[in-house]
Amino acid sequence: MKVAQATDAAMPDMGLPPRARIGERWDQVDTPSLMLDLDAFEDNLRTMQALAERHGVALRPHAKAHRCPEVSLRQVALGAQGICCQKVSEAFPFLQAGLRDIHISNEVIGEDKLALLATLARSAQVSVCVDHPEAARALSAALQRHNASLRVLVEIDVGQKRCGVTTPQAAVGLASLVQSLPGLTFAGLQAYHGGAQHKRGMAQRRGACEKAWKLTRQYIDALAAAGISCPVVSGGGTGSAAFDIASGVFTEVQAGSYAFMDADYGSLDWGDDLAFRHSLFMLATVMSRAVPERAILDMGLKSTTAESGMPIPHGIEGVHCVAVNDEHSILAVEPGARIELGDKLRLVPGHCDPTFNLHDELVVVQAGRVHAIWPISARGLSR
Repeated sequence: MKVAQATDAAMPDMGLPPRARIGERWDQVDTPSLMLDLDAFEDNLRTMQALAERHGVALRPHAKAHRCPEVSLRQVALGAQGICCQKVSEAFPFLQAGLRDIHISNEVIGEDKLALLATLARSAQVSVCVDHPEAARALSAALQRHNASLRVLVEIDVGQKRCGVTTPQAAVGLASLVQSLPGLTFAGLQAYHGGAQHKRGMAQRRGACEKAWKLTRQYIDALAAAGISCPVVSGGGTGSAAFDIASGVFTEVQAGSYAFMDADYGSLDWGDDLAFRHSLFMLATVMSRAVPERAILDMGLKSTTAESGMPIPHGIEGVHCVAVNDEHSILAVEPGARIELGDKLRLVPGHCDPTFNLHDELVVVQAGRVHAIWPISARGLSR
C-alpha cells in the first residue's frame, strides 16, 4: 500500500501560539494553565519574611516548592538568606539566575551526582546533608578530584523516620569525621520533621514541633560537650514555621509552600498568628455540561495532582471537584450553581510542589491582567 507523503508546501505552520500574552485579561489565557496572583504572592512573602526577622531567624525558602528562579529571586530580594533545593540538578537554573547561597537539603550518593555537586560548589556557596560516614568520605573524595569545597549539615531524625542519624552519639561521630575530611566544613545540623507540617490543628502541630525541638537540643548539647560548634540548625517548613521560628532552636527555616498556600496547607488551622492567601491557581475551562449535576474541565493529572486532595474551585459556590482523571476533572454541581459551558475557572491545587513540576511556565496576573510569564526552568530536574 502506498502511503501519501506531505510535501513541504502542504505542511502547515506547526508553531503553537502562546498560552498567554502580556496585558490580556486572565480569562483570555488558554487552558489548562498554572496561574499566580502576584499581589497575594507578594503579601505571603512579606508575611513570612517579617516573622523571621522579628525573631532573628534566617529564612531559607525551599525552591522544590516551585522550581521557578524568579520566585526565589524575589524572596532573596526581600531578605531571605538563600534557598534550598532537594536535588543537585534542580539547583543549576537557580545558580544561572544569580542565586549563590544554595543548600541541598538531602543526601547525595553516586559518583555522577557527586561530580555534579562539586561543579555546583565551585560556583556558589553550597551546603549538603550527610547521615552516613561512607557518604561523607565519598563526598570528600569527589570534592578533592574537582578542587572544590562545601559545608556539611549532619541530618538528624527528629520524627520523620526517613533520613538522618538517630542518636546524638552518631551525630557527634559523623560531625567529627566531617571535620577531618578534606573539602568539608561541618556547619551544623538539619532537623526536619515533614510529618509535623500537615497536622490539622495548631495544638497538634505545636506538640509535634516541641518534641522535635527537645530532641534537637539533645544533639546540640552532645556536640557542645564534644567541643564541636554548631552554628547552623536548619529545618522547619510552612506548617510549623510560626512555632519553629520562635523556638530558639532553629537558626534558619526552610518553608516553601507559604508563598502559594495550596489547598492542603490552606485547610490547616492557622489561628490568628499568621495569615497567608491563596496565590496559586490552575486555570481550566468547562468543556462539558452534558448533565445538570456535573461539569467537566479540560484539566487532569497531566496538569495537577490529587495525592494531597482534590483541587478546590475558587470564587464559585456549589461546585466541588470529585475526581481528577488523566485529561479531565469532574465537578459535582449543586442545583442553582452558576456554571456554564466554556466558563474558565480558577482552582487551588491540592499540592503545589508536584503541580509546578508539570508546567513549563507560570502565568503571573496582577489587577486581572497578565503581568508576566515566568519560566519554571528547574522542572523535571530530579537528579
